[in-house]
Amino acid sequence: MTGSWEDEALCAQTDPEAHYPEPGGTSRDAKRTCLACEVRPECLEYAISTEQRFGVWGGVSQQELRRLVQARHGEAA
Repeated sequence: MTGSWEDEALCAQTDPEAHYPEPGGTSRDAKRTCLACEVRPECLEYAISTEQRFGVWGGVSQQELRRLVQARHGEAA
């Protein structure tokens, strides 16, 4: 792999709107893309370490990501 993980991410080749669903919308298609992506672990780690609050990152929804960030900080979910 060359370049940054962002350059290798499958989501960089798809519609970015899919990774930022409207409230009440589905993240199913974005998660499906993530599951096939080789850099999913790097993406998820980035999202947790930078406390991303919006979008699907590393195959997890906004709610799931929020819980992971809270767990990393030792907070109750």
